[in-house]
Amino acid sequence: FEAGRPVDAPTEGIAADSLAPKRVGEMMFPLAEAFVERSILVSDDEIIAAQTALWDRVRIISEPGGAAAFAALLSGRYAPAAGERVAVLVCGANANPAKF
Repeated sequence: FEAGRPVDAPTEGIAADSLAPKRVGEMMFPLAEAFVERSILVSDDEIIAAQTALWDRVRIISEPGGAAAFAALLSGRYAPAAGERVAVLVCGANANPAKF
């Protein structure tokens, strides 16, 4: 968003396979500008903590990218406003069940 156009971005970390495209497409960027309020970055450690919490508390196996939104909540990087209803989509399609 800061560049005002799609730019190349580093792709690294445990969720890179699902959440870190090298570049947001030309068609997607205007949609993001119009409808995305902000991005929240979470660390690999916060994602791992979210995966662990999902497994320990509700026995849900999540892939790293699938736990990123929950990581934002769990870490406090995103704090819902009073009365705000929050939904988090959790995906486990690329998870390694042997790690749990």
